Amino acid sequence: MPKAAIICVAIAASESFGYDEIRQLSWELEGSGIAIALAPALTDVAGPRIHIRPVAGLPLLYVEAPTLRGPKLFAKTMFDAVGAAVLIVLLSPLLVLVAAAIKINDRGPAFFMQERAGLDGKYFRVSKFRSMVVDAEARLAQITAEHRDAGNEVLFKAKDDPRITAVGRFIRRFSIDEVPQLFNVLRGEMSLVGPRPQLRREVELLSDAARRRLLVKPGMTGLWQVSGRSDLSWEDSVRLDVYYVENWSLAGDLLILLRTVHAVLSRRGAY
Repeated sequence: MPKAAIICVAIAASESFGYDEIRQLSWELEGSGIAIALAPALTDVAGPRIHIRPVAGLPLLYVEAPTLRGPKLFAKTMFDAVGAAVLIVLLSPLLVLVAAAIKINDRGPAFFMQERAGLDGKYFRVSKFRSMVVDAEARLAQITAEHRDAGNEVLFKAKDDPRITAVGRFIRRFSIDEVPQLFNVLRGEMSLVGPRPQLRREVELLSDAARRRLLVKPGMTGLWQVSGRSDLSWEDSVRLDVYYVENWSLAGDLLILLRTVHAVLSRRGAY
């Protein structure tokens, strides 16, 4: 069996392998067809923010600041408003049918309102279709004790949570319970794509670095949803949200929206 050919040498930051050693290695590899890749001492920075610029004959790595203001953010805001309005009109029959099904199921309210952290840590009330029994919040402590291995250490979600109603189990499976958040997007409290909207008790657990997720509006979907949703650990959820804040773009939002369709249909992590 032939040996695999070497096509690239990756060099990570190291005190014992500096500028002179890298230059010498590049000379030795000339004509071999083997490329050299230098790993910068940066993490969670997407390619579009990184540029190479020569200064005094040296190629330096420039990292652009995250886009948190300006024309690109205005374009995202307009995209959210128009997108939410169009989706509400298109999905209005579904909204009526699901609300009616919830009311018929147990005569309780069709919607569930909950306080979540928004832009700059300001709290607002997020709208969802009620998928649990009316006294679900009162029973949370008991259910958490009985399902200690459910979800992760912060975001509790059990696959067989007895508080979920028959209608609720169906609408959760296809993320239909999240559809009323379109009204939060229309009011400017949320975005179609962004970090997961946080509960107050979750915000209190955020490190200084993780609080960067509060620099943008929370989203109906995001990297956390297309990457596993409830199957993710707390650390992975936070890391993906911070990565999104640091590197978001309108093109990236469109890609996440497309991936969301697949995530919803596959139902991975939806419970």
